Amino acid sequence: MSWDAVWDVLKWVLAALAAGFVGQFGRVLAMRIIHRRRAAQATLEASPPAREEPPTSDELRALQKIEKKRAKAEVKRAKKAADGEGGSSSARPDEG
Repeated sequence: MSWDAVWDVLKWVLAALAAGFVGQFGRVLAMRIIHRRRAAQATLEASPPAREEPPTSDELRALQKIEKKRAKAEVKRAKKAADGEGGSSSARPDEG
C-alpha cells in the first residue's frame, strides 16, 4: 500500500471527524439558543404589561366569550372522558 492511498484514507477520516465535531457542537449551540429564547419568552409572558385604563365593554364581552368557550370545552372533555370509561352512552339497545 502506497503512502498516497494511506493519505487519501487519512484525509477522509479526518474530514469525517471534523464533520462530527462541527455537528455535535452545532447541535449543542442550537439547543442553548433555543433554551435562551424560551427563557426570555417565559419572562415576557410572566410579566404582562400593565394596563392603564380598564378594558372596554367590547373587550369585556370578548373575554367573557372566550371564557365561556373554554368552560364549554372543559365540560365536553369531561363528558367524553366519562363516556370513554363507562362505554358509549349513545348506544341503543336492540329493539324487537
